[in-house]
Amino acid sequence: MNHRSLPVAAAALTAAAALLLTACGGSDGMPKTNDRAADAEQGAQKASPTASPSGSAGRPKIALPSDVKDVFEGWETGDSVKDQVLADAARAQTATNYAIIKGNPEDSAMAFYRQGEALVGGKDWVQSFVKDRLSYTGTVRYFAPDLTMFDDRSASLVFCVDESKAYNKDLKTGEVEKTPATDNSYVLYDTRLEKNKEGVWQTTRLVSRRGHDKCAP
Repeated sequence: MNHRSLPVAAAALTAAAALLLTACGGSDGMPKTNDRAADAEQGAQKASPTASPSGSAGRPKIALPSDVKDVFEGWETGDSVKDQVLADAARAQTATNYAIIKGNPEDSAMAFYRQGEALVGGKDWVQSFVKDRLSYTGTVRYFAPDLTMFDDRSASLVFCVDESKAYNKDLKTGEVEKTPATDNSYVLYDTRLEKNKEGVWQTTRLVSRRGHDKCAP
């Protein structure tokens, strides 16, 4: 994808860092670990986790267009609690991508799965696409999830993202910018999740680092 820096609200990050324009979002810089999408219907191989949503949260439906896929590899552990955290973390990513496709930073699905700093940063990031009349096409792969449960209502999740097969698309011309893959196509994400009263594990904090060794191909 075409990577470029965009401004982000200071409240969204602990450090003054730029939000990168990619299919996933985030900021350059990593916090300490202890500081630390609706069911997507992508039809991709090894698609999003299938853990059943807990509670009666009224989760929104999300269906990405046929030219956009989110692929989640290794996002199931066999533990029902951990798998629910992972499933909601995945839905948060897909919900944000869905907001980009819709061109709506106020999309309710993104707000359903993101809150706090993560929601502020997500809205700013989606708005940058809207401002530049961009969307994206292709496949984003999420892999190597590392989940830490702090207690029954909070957790951290570190994972890798492969954006090498996702590309910016000009909404006015329809032109797809197929940039070659580089180290910056691979991103390490560090997130915090908190369980709300409806039983949804919401992403409340998200930062990222491009070209991290852990995610290198």
